[in-house]
Amino acid sequence: MRWPPDFLPMPPATDRPQPRSALTARRCGASVPRMPPTEHRRITPRAGAFAVFVSALWSGNSIAIKAGLDHAPPLRLGWYRFVTGAAVILVWAIYTRADLRVRRSELRVLATLGILFSVQLVFMNLGLKYTTAGHGAVLSVTYPIWMAVLAHFFIAGDRLALSRVAGIMVAYIGVVVISFDGLGGEGSREVFVGDILSIIGGFLLGARLIFNARQAGRIDPSKLLLAQAAFGAAVFIPAGLIFEGEPWLMNKELAISILYQGPVIAGFGFMANLWLIQRYLPSQVGVLNLSQPIFGIILAWLILDEPLTRLLFLGAGLVALGAGLAQRRTRGERSTAASVSETATGPAVAGD
Repeated sequence: MRWPPDFLPMPPATDRPQPRSALTARRCGASVPRMPPTEHRRITPRAGAFAVFVSALWSGNSIAIKAGLDHAPPLRLGWYRFVTGAAVILVWAIYTRADLRVRRSELRVLATLGILFSVQLVFMNLGLKYTTAGHGAVLSVTYPIWMAVLAHFFIAGDRLALSRVAGIMVAYIGVVVISFDGLGGEGSREVFVGDILSIIGGFLLGARLIFNARQAGRIDPSKLLLAQAAFGAAVFIPAGLIFEGEPWLMNKELAISILYQGPVIAGFGFMANLWLIQRYLPSQVGVLNLSQPIFGIILAWLILDEPLTRLLFLGAGLVALGAGLAQRRTRGERSTAASVSETATGPAVAGD
């Protein structure tokens, strides 16, 4: 796998500038990323294009989960995803010779991350069990809004300006519009409950991504992802055996759903997202995910035959617009980020 040239992570910052040759390791002719920097820098065009590609993949995750829930209960479907995704991450960790040893000082971080991950997946899967895939695709992508709010408090140089507050309010209006779209029809109460659960899942996803971003340069990303999968499987497998009595089965539809959620999203998608938010400003990465609601609605219509409604598109547009405003950065913030980038990366990398 060859990473975009300006997407190659750097080793942790030191007092001395690092030569470009120190930025990557060579494995069988491919450039392998090392640990990301401790500072977050402004996203580059090539990394931005890569982020949009990853975002397009993520837009199909809600559809895959919704389709899989027709053949497996939520907790069982969750650990299917953990196990298959972890297999991909483990292969990548071995290939890159990642340090997977768990140190005592890392136990609290890994446990906190595992709890966040498990709870978020519970809310996301249960939400999609009750609401539509189109609603879930939009509401789960509210996480860039939560990232903008949380980054103000936890990420240096990623401040919450007045325009961001306005954007959050616009996005909230979009969420209300989407909720109205589910009212009045058959099963509207279940859809409303599913919407609430999906919103909570979106918040928890934003919190988890910010927590991941704060670990930049401290813990190997492969270790972070494997810890999430291991903790989730340890919770979901026994919980599923206790609380879910549905019969066990495997068919083509469920296999496709698991492969998409696991290797594609929980494997490649998580690794790519983690590299992005650990290297670049999380709010800038988040704004590139705003195409997900529209892609998700269209895919739900094409694959699951869900209806396309005006309120759904209006709500999705408001969520995307609000999240975009929430990610806007002032001129002062851009200057600060450029200064941080120059300091952290050196002129040779900053000019990529």
